[in-house]
Amino acid sequence: MIPDPPDGGPPLDAYSRVVSAVARELTPRVAALRVRHRGGEGAGSAVAFTGDGFLLTNAHVVGAAHGGDAAFADGSTAHFTVVGSDPLSDLAVVRADGPVPGPVTLGDSDGLVVGQLVVAVGNPLGLSGSVTAGVVSALGRSLPTSQRTRTGTAVRVIEDVIQTDAALNPGNSGGALADAHGRVVGVSTAVAGIGLGLAVPINATTRRIIGALIRDGRVRRAFLGLAAAPVPVPAALRARTGQEAALRVAEVVPASPADRAGLRRGDLVLTAGGQPVSHAQSLQKLMFAEAIGRPLPITVLRNGAMVDVIAEPVELDSEHA
Repeated sequence: MIPDPPDGGPPLDAYSRVVSAVARELTPRVAALRVRHRGGEGAGSAVAFTGDGFLLTNAHVVGAAHGGDAAFADGSTAHFTVVGSDPLSDLAVVRADGPVPGPVTLGDSDGLVVGQLVVAVGNPLGLSGSVTAGVVSALGRSLPTSQRTRTGTAVRVIEDVIQTDAALNPGNSGGALADAHGRVVGVSTAVAGIGLGLAVPINATTRRIIGALIRDGRVRRAFLGLAAAPVPVPAALRARTGQEAALRVAEVVPASPADRAGLRRGDLVLTAGGQPVSHAQSLQKLMFAEAIGRPLPITVLRNGAMVDVIAEPVELDSEHA
């Protein structure tokens, strides 16, 4: 745990002390990955999070590969095997065959606030151990992205991502996003544009995913096909229901369960499964094995009217991943 910087001194000095302390704590624990694919090699980053060789990275970093090599800042290297991968959260767990540095401290992204300092550690553009810093720009984002599959290109939706202005570049994927105390609160996942980076949060839901990957090698996930962001509920409806926030639909994946149920871009999702929906995790927590193939009632606000629909999530597989 990294202590708060001492009081006093110019703000820039205090800022620099925090960033450099986080860098010292995390750089030895973030590996550079070389992943062997049929078509060649890929690269990314991974974070040591247990004392017995388990590393956390992105699903898109490992892809369909079975293993590769991990290199650490102290010059040590180890072969790794892919333990499991979950495309919907873009998380994967790999295990090194040899000794690795001690684990990072995993934090809880639920405590983050917009404007908070975060530090990214990874291996962008082949430059190992690179450190950048910025702030949390937004929380609770949903990100629809495309991914190549055997049959073409499929759309996947990464839920509840952290948006940051900390500079991220290719190779940062799978690296650590940490708070000022050096606690890893996110796993860098994508570069969305100039000045815009994204990270998968570390919270109760993702810990459940990580545990399933270690235990079973996979996560049985339900797929709805919705990208949405939290917004305030209109004042009149808030007064009537007591619900402060809901999810505004930004994207509906074509031919997905959400599309077949009649959900539309611009809908305000108020409840799912009879429970209020106020942030991306509200839906994500429902999208595990028990939701597959079962009717899911959803209530939305559309053009000032309440609309009820029934969606039936399907199992996330290579077609939807």
